[in-house]
Amino acid sequence: MKIRKVNIQDIEKLKEIGKLTFAETFSSENSEENMKEYLENGFSTEKLTTELTDQNAEFYFAELDGKTIGYLKINVGQSQTEIKDKNALEIERIYVLKEFHGKKVGQILYDKAIELAKEKNVDYVWLGVWEQNLRAIRFYEKNGFVAFDKHVFKLGNDEQTDIMMKLNLNEKKPVANNVSYEKH
Repeated sequence: MKIRKVNIQDIEKLKEIGKLTFAETFSSENSEENMKEYLENGFSTEKLTTELTDQNAEFYFAELDGKTIGYLKINVGQSQTEIKDKNALEIERIYVLKEFHGKKVGQILYDKAIELAKEKNVDYVWLGVWEQNLRAIRFYEKNGFVAFDKHVFKLGNDEQTDIMMKLNLNEKKPVANNVSYEKH
């Protein structure tokens, strides 16, 4: 399997993998019209062109035997969807085709995101995950993320709660015998 950066020439492939993985992940829990509206708007040529030409956003494909089986989207700076902290990186999306779930594809894309965060020298990585997507929540917890807030995500006319999670990259290690002495 290889990971490669997506460019503007890949827009149709990105649209296809984006719609397919989103539908596979969320169709069973959402109405058909809300899904249809989100897929049309969220993966429109205009929106993807804007995202692909944004210097603060990057997409990466996971490819196996020439087939795109998943993708990653990260944002930094002002392109982050919520926290616009220059010392942070947002993992906006990690999606993998259902048939490749459990085959470490998500972990490899996640590892790529952490590698990018370290290259960009940010203090922490954050993301939002739907509160009902327990599989994803467990995945991020296993990788050391902790919940710190919630926000509302609109899918069509349905307001859903996302759990916001973060991972500090440069945790300050407690200093041994860190006892403070006060003068009396």
